[in-house]
Amino acid sequence: MRDVIEGRVWTLGGDVDTDQIISGKYLTIIDPEELKKHVFEIALPEFAEAARPGDIVIAGENLGCGSSREHAPAALKAIGVTAIVADSFARIFFRNSINLGLPAIEVRGVRELFEQGDTARISMSGGTVTNVRTGKSVHFPPLPAHLLELLEVGGLVEKVRLELAHSETPATA
Repeated sequence: MRDVIEGRVWTLGGDVDTDQIISGKYLTIIDPEELKKHVFEIALPEFAEAARPGDIVIAGENLGCGSSREHAPAALKAIGVTAIVADSFARIFFRNSINLGLPAIEVRGVRELFEQGDTARISMSGGTVTNVRTGKSVHFPPLPAHLLELLEVGGLVEKVRLELAHSETPATA
């Protein structure tokens, strides 16, 4: 994971639930390439076609409310979103995002700083989200070390794989 994440911004309002991120009718899809075709199908119909790797989603309060489906952050990651930033997150969505290796930054007042298409710069260690166009920033407490570690290795499954591989390595004399 990079310390500085920079990308084009897609903006959303508040209370965007997981069904708006990826509709429940797609929950049988496990192929990320297929899943990403349906991201924000209703909330931002142009997103799946126009999104590109490196984009950042910035939303209002309560992003990811609704069901606890892991498909929502998985679809965002599959399409190439490098970070999601919101005034606040639904708790399970926040943890699902981190567990999948997708940086989720909660910072009050962030949504009002951005317009669709702006460029955001996120400093993970500095705890800032900056609108490159306007120069305005908001500050957030940097994520705890254990969450940064999960992001660094690509998520919870990757962390466990690494730990298991390390523990299975025979000790040398």
